[in-house]
Amino acid sequence: MFNKRMRIKELLASESTNYETTVMGWVRTFRNNQFIALNDGSTNHNIQIVAALGKFEEDLLKRITTGACIKATGEVIPSLGKGQRVELKAISIEILGDSDAEKFPLQPKKHSLEFLREIAHLRFRTNTFGAIFRVRHTLAFAVHKFFNDKGFVYLHTPIITASDAEGAGETFRVTTLPIDGSAPKNEDGSINFKEDFFGRSTNLTVSGQLEGELAAMAFSDIYTFGPTFRAENSNTARHLAEFWMIEPEMAFYDLEDNANLAEAFIKFIIGYALEHNKEDLEFLAQRLAEEEKALPQDKRSELGLMEKLDFVVNNDFERVTYTEAIDILRESNHNKKKKFQYLIDKWGIDLQSEHERYLVEKHFKKPVILTNYPAEIKAFYMRQNDGCEPGRQTVAAMDILAPGIGEIVGGSQREERLDKLEQRMKEMNIPTEDLWWYLDTRKFGACPHAGFGLGFERLVQFVTGMGNIRDVIPFPRYPKTAEF
Repeated sequence: MFNKRMRIKELLASESTNYETTVMGWVRTFRNNQFIALNDGSTNHNIQIVAALGKFEEDLLKRITTGACIKATGEVIPSLGKGQRVELKAISIEILGDSDAEKFPLQPKKHSLEFLREIAHLRFRTNTFGAIFRVRHTLAFAVHKFFNDKGFVYLHTPIITASDAEGAGETFRVTTLPIDGSAPKNEDGSINFKEDFFGRSTNLTVSGQLEGELAAMAFSDIYTFGPTFRAENSNTARHLAEFWMIEPEMAFYDLEDNANLAEAFIKFIIGYALEHNKEDLEFLAQRLAEEEKALPQDKRSELGLMEKLDFVVNNDFERVTYTEAIDILRESNHNKKKKFQYLIDKWGIDLQSEHERYLVEKHFKKPVILTNYPAEIKAFYMRQNDGCEPGRQTVAAMDILAPGIGEIVGGSQREERLDKLEQRMKEMNIPTEDLWWYLDTRKFGACPHAGFGLGFERLVQFVTGMGNIRDVIPFPRYPKTAEF
């Protein structure tokens, strides 16, 4: 059997010495024709392999270059060097894959994040991205653990759908029709999608929520965790065209139940990462601290990354209504001195990221759950609140705002009353005949129910302290970029 290797993380964690083992990985550096720093991705720490002078052929040593993949067997011994407890005294070294040292883009020096995005196929081999993607893995595992332990059913919702759950129209079309202008047309010149593969216009999903609601009407508690797509032409550090969404839907939940679950969920998965990826998070915290030294004092975070994560896990989230938040923002010195790009001048406007961050970072200094938004700025499926003031109709919606990035969770109690839902769809020009299956759940045993959506990359960004969302997904998709 070829693979009888020991992972470097396990080797470094073991108290044992004076035994023989095999390691495999990629060369980070090779010093003095004798000391190899080897990494296999299980940890940011390298194992030092000592190739005793005169023991190995010169031709073999020349092939031990940065980026080369090797297999080394030897004796694990106490290390005399600084910064390492053990090292491997090599008995045999085998080159598994050569690397042209002059052409290998990842030389042992500091590279910019922008440059590393251009070589996303190799950036996993850096310490920064090694840490990020190990943390991402842990967070994904924790998502499934949280819901599984609570008895939720994991539902796979369609990637290809005929509905636009958000009603925003920013979808990627899916078609097998020719794009050279020869696609069949209707009498009015529009494309006849009856001739298409699915017999109708279809697109990549923007959300699994509507399908999730259908399943919640049978299983009570379900969650989805899968890729979603938005054809939004936003070339920013906060937006991706392809990203992963976590969307639980719960029967017999109201808005408060929904907020309680979302807060417990965020605390659990961040706590899980702190427990299982402490080393990686401490590395990323140090990286962030170094990065922020170049910023002016007022742009630096008040808390370090580890302190921020501990703070979220160990403190109750502040709960505020949209109306209360508008009053706070309107009366703030920030607004009065016109420091906001978008000034707060009236009730009913949609909050921008700068407003959300002000509430979290300057006013409350903790995560905030905002509830009861104006109906006019929210989706058709959100439950209309009873007893609202004339002209101030609100819905049972909630957003969770986190320091550093603003909105991290969006959710609501869903409108279970058929007449109210149909009326709202009519007002928003959403054809009820296309969503007949969704409306059926309000005809056959409707019940109060709620759910929320969490953009997984926003969560990973928050936990790792990375400033650009393109650096927390392996191969980012955004306008004019679909390489790798």
